[in-house]
Amino acid sequence: MTEQKTSPYIGRFAPTPSGPLHFGSLVAALGSWLQAKSQQGQWLVRIEDIDPPREAVGAAGVILQTLEDFGLHWDGSVSYQSQNQQRYLNRLQQLAAKDLLYLCQCTRKQLSGQHPYPGYCRERICRNPQQQTLALDSKQSTACSLRMCVSQQKIEFNDAVQGHQVWDGAQLGDFIIRRKDLLWSYQLAVVSDDIAEGITEVVRGLDLLDSTPWQIHLYQQLEVAAPKWAHLPLVLGNDGKKLSKQNLAPAINSQQRCQLLIKALQFLGQNPDKEICREGSVTNILQWATSHWNIQNIQPESTIIN
Repeated sequence: MTEQKTSPYIGRFAPTPSGPLHFGSLVAALGSWLQAKSQQGQWLVRIEDIDPPREAVGAAGVILQTLEDFGLHWDGSVSYQSQNQQRYLNRLQQLAAKDLLYLCQCTRKQLSGQHPYPGYCRERICRNPQQQTLALDSKQSTACSLRMCVSQQKIEFNDAVQGHQVWDGAQLGDFIIRRKDLLWSYQLAVVSDDIAEGITEVVRGLDLLDSTPWQIHLYQQLEVAAPKWAHLPLVLGNDGKKLSKQNLAPAINSQQRCQLLIKALQFLGQNPDKEICREGSVTNILQWATSHWNIQNIQPESTIIN
């Protein structure tokens, strides 16, 4: 009987450079780092810089320095999505060759309050093959975005934190692959990069859970096996909203890295020894956390943190 080999673990942390890391970002980074390191795996860092209007000058460097300050050292070189344009175009052409894309002229105003996408453009003249070819080859902004067809079938997957998930394809709706301004959609870029980097498990925040069915659909159409999934609970502010850069969540202070690492571990359901909490260095805290890490201890619900 042939012994079946398992792929080495490869995880990643992929922040958008729209500002410095806040405590919610630290929780996501630490959780993904520990899930990788507890399995002797690799932990990659990818800067998701494909949306220039959202980016802050110098933010990528600040993010990387903060990760180093907190002892979350990555393997290999940092990757940048802005350098992967040809990769995304190749995947786009692969989907177009299977007749899975169509041009969409709908504006945000037209679609306001409508979910899922009602399919206005799915069978219109926008799907004309000649027009689609022109859109694929265009180097300038067009009047149309490119949208991907989603089947009506259910999408199911197991999440290491949130449990078994079932999503109705009819409720997902077709989604944008490339915008009118030719910027790539998050869904296509992240799947293309995860495939290229051999990511075996995606550990990220719960706010991205509803993107997962679309991404699984992309994996299926690209004929690539999807990774495993783990969506961590979100850190909420006193107003009950997710800590985020858009909500002006304060940046984490590297001078308080030991206290913040302990706080993040506790948020993730891990219970560091009193001695570690009282006297631990960054190295000692992370060594303890790696050897004691248990993702099953994480409570799935998002929680308010003062």
